Amino acid sequence: MNIALRNVLTVPEYLAWAEAQPEKVRAELINGHIVPMASEKAIHNRLKSYCYVALAQAFKATGQAGEVMADGMTVPIDTYTAYEPDVVLYLGAPIADARLTVPDPVVVVEVLSPTSRHTDRSAKLAGYFTLPSVMHYLIVDPDTRSLTHHRRQEDGAITATTHTAGMLRLDPPGLAVDLADVLRG
Repeated sequence: MNIALRNVLTVPEYLAWAEAQPEKVRAELINGHIVPMASEKAIHNRLKSYCYVALAQAFKATGQAGEVMADGMTVPIDTYTAYEPDVVLYLGAPIADARLTVPDPVVVVEVLSPTSRHTDRSAKLAGYFTLPSVMHYLIVDPDTRSLTHHRRQEDGAITATTHTAGMLRLDPPGLAVDLADVLRG
């Protein structure tokens, strides 16, 4: 891994590097550099799981083509940056089994951790919304048991609202998620 860290990589080079690793490496590509991701605390993993299940169930109820993917899939942002969100939803045909990236994500979820808190609220917020397909970026804060919903408006403006309870509406793709299922515990 040290050799790769010394070189500036493009997203395809990073994906080739990631695929060649003998074991799964938790990392992201930021400005051409591989950045290892820290181990997760139980609360982080638990909230990530709650988000995945709640979104998957709500999405299944819509009957639309697409999928909710859990941690591990890559979302390319630009030539030199690719993130690995905690949960991502895309619309369309199933992703090929061997594919490492998610095409045209619509909903992206990050659960804050001490090491990712700043990046999730700044660079990732800006980066995800450079993708025209992203309509919703959800940030879950385990400390406050809240969810901040960043939404692309019809005019392109990004608005943010923070919730601790109630129903969260994600349209498109037309989901209603009970925040009690996401923020429980």
